[in-house]
Amino acid sequence: MKPVISSIEIENRVIVAKYQRLMVGAKVVLVEKASDRQLPETATRVASRVPVGALRIRLPDAIKPGTYFLKAFNGHGEQAAQSVDFEIG
Repeated sequence: MKPVISSIEIENRVIVAKYQRLMVGAKVVLVEKASDRQLPETATRVASRVPVGALRIRLPDAIKPGTYFLKAFNGHGEQAAQSVDFEIG
């Protein structure tokens, strides 16, 4: 089965993303939809071996309001999953 980023919640400039079946070491990064630009300062790695988990990404002050999504990459740098679009206000 394919890895998925199943839900996104944002509170106090912290993104909580629930995922399923992402490999240990997978990298998850915030992407600005309008430019398709990855924001490396938001990158985080999956540290848990459990098949279902959650990541927390603190948003730097430089992140502007807009539409974004999360993209996950496996250990080989290949795209593994992508979230739905969401708004940062």
